[in-house]
Amino acid sequence: MILQENQSFQHQFKVNEDVYKGFINVFADRNALHTDEEFAINKGFRSKVMHGNILNGFLSYFIGELLPTEDVMILSQTINFKNPVYLNDILNFEAVVSEQSEAVQVSVFKFKFINAELQIVAAGKIQIKELS
Repeated sequence: MILQENQSFQHQFKVNEDVYKGFINVFADRNALHTDEEFAINKGFRSKVMHGNILNGFLSYFIGELLPTEDVMILSQTINFKNPVYLNDILNFEAVVSEQSEAVQVSVFKFKFINAELQIVAAGKIQIKELS
């Protein structure tokens, strides 16, 4: 297997205007929490809250582009949202190989996204298979 248990990865993502508008353009999710500043503030947030599934896109980028092999596919993933993400937030992504099965060529990562205030905004697990 190319990946090793306890191997870690870091990357930085920015939730910029292009990412935000691209998500809305592709998926047409215009829920007021994500698009109406006044609505979001009235609900107790400091600004519009970014779509949580933007982070799933970052996970896809991690698996597809940042691993030392392209011969992988995602089998499953879970993500728990803990704090809101706002436009122009810079998120530090950390992932570590927490489990591995050589017999079936499967690796499990534990991951988290951390904002500039050092809050975990999301965390979870992603399971991948190395293709032979």
